[in-house]
Amino acid sequence: MAMLQHIQVKDLVIVRELSLELGAGMTALTGETGAGKSVLIDALGLALGGKADKNMIRSGCDQAEINAEFDLGDAAEIKQWLQDNALDSEEECIVRRILVRQGRSRAFINNRPVPAALLAELGSKLVSIHGQHQHQLLMKPSAQRDLLDAYAGHGALVAKMRQVYQEYRRKQQQLQELQRQSLDRAQRLDYLQFQTDELRQLQLQTGELDELAAKQRQLAHADQLGSDLAALIQQLFDDEQGTQPGLARACVRLEQLVGLDKQLQPAAELLDSARIQVEEAVSLLQDSVSRIESNPQLLEEIDQRLGEIHELARKHRIPPKALPELLDKLCAEMEALENADITLAQREQEVRDLEKATHAAAEKLGKSRSKAAARLEKTITESMQQLGLKGGVFTVDIAPLPEARISASGADQVTFLVSTNPGQPLAPLVQVASGGELSRISLAIQVATANCSQIPTMIFDEVDAGIGGATAETVGKLLRRLGTQSQVLCVTHLPQVASQADRHLRVSKNTKGKTTETRIIPLDEKQKIEEIARMLGGANITKQSLAHAREMVRS
Repeated sequence: MAMLQHIQVKDLVIVRELSLELGAGMTALTGETGAGKSVLIDALGLALGGKADKNMIRSGCDQAEINAEFDLGDAAEIKQWLQDNALDSEEECIVRRILVRQGRSRAFINNRPVPAALLAELGSKLVSIHGQHQHQLLMKPSAQRDLLDAYAGHGALVAKMRQVYQEYRRKQQQLQELQRQSLDRAQRLDYLQFQTDELRQLQLQTGELDELAAKQRQLAHADQLGSDLAALIQQLFDDEQGTQPGLARACVRLEQLVGLDKQLQPAAELLDSARIQVEEAVSLLQDSVSRIESNPQLLEEIDQRLGEIHELARKHRIPPKALPELLDKLCAEMEALENADITLAQREQEVRDLEKATHAAAEKLGKSRSKAAARLEKTITESMQQLGLKGGVFTVDIAPLPEARISASGADQVTFLVSTNPGQPLAPLVQVASGGELSRISLAIQVATANCSQIPTMIFDEVDAGIGGATAETVGKLLRRLGTQSQVLCVTHLPQVASQADRHLRVSKNTKGKTTETRIIPLDEKQKIEEIARMLGGANITKQSLAHAREMVRS
């Protein structure tokens, strides 16, 4: 069985140094009023991720430290959690918390630093603390529902309900967004139709823009181009002064000189090649001159076409060449909107299917809750009789929630109802007037449901306040019986409860001058009897109180 094995506390509140070995079963923690019985609970709470308070550091010290060692035994869930978070260490788990007066607190799991939130998450799996004010939490409907679910042990149904509901809500929100979009769809389609019609009418072809620009430049400068080309041809081919006649004469003369010097042959060939290239260039220029036309009407048409292209590009704030791409994009959006009815219908069907699944999961969870409620009612009602509430009745009312209030927790309103006296009508737990009755009912609920979870260690901090006599003895027996299933630590001021413990720890406070120190001492059987005798009769222990204490311990 998993349990808390050892706890070490240093410089916390009025504890200078404390080291305790703990065992299985039920352990009682007792001491005089004001001795600091709850200091162990406070220390353990800090070690398991509780809120750090620098005021808890012992006066005159710079820091406080708490170490707690747990034997995990067969606690598979906790082992898996440690493994998932890369914090596993074979069969044990050591948690440590350091409070620093000048700085932030530090937390460790198996000697690895971790955030306090992660330590708290582990702590909730290792220890559950039931305080004397636990009944305040039981006033909340959500806490009552969660407690019933824990007692029922239908965690898989709760998880399924949460999963289906969350998926249902996600798809429902997507559907609402599609429906909102569909209201604007017709207007958007009209707009897109206009835009695409305008782009299609333009009929801009690939490469057309560059061709139009080139033709525009040619037409705009036709007269100048024709005149300049004619002058250039004349310069190259003038009968007397032109380049080509000059080259021809030079070629004839150089050919004559080659007869005198063969080394001039390469130069003659190059010069002849130049003559030929000039003649070809002139021929090309003449062809160009013949193609040049002055066409003001065509130029006007091209200007108009380019103007339409650039105007549409400015309207859409994109480069002219990007207009075909824009047309494709708008056409794709139109197609998506035209098919939106199909998507909307599909999503509506998905939401209907998930709604049915949500109701089915809620119905299945509700039936499981009803079965568990019957068992819980019987168990707690029996415990109430034992705790001095003869004729008292406990019931669990499970009412269906309105459709609008169904949530990830299901479709049930869970309310704990009690009647503390025969013939008294059932009333919600929150309406129980007597503090003593409420404490006993709360204790009955806690004991009945404490072994529902997989938490290995349970601490009861003066949950027996307000009771005594035979009822207190019953409480002790209930806690002892609970100790056979889990490790139980109980802070108590009642000898009837302490006498039932398998182990007994005594808290004492010593004051020397201005220094106060709390100590916790494990008691053997003789010391345990003396402590219970003190609890029975006060500081003056008599033979009668010792005999009574001995009888209580051995009964």
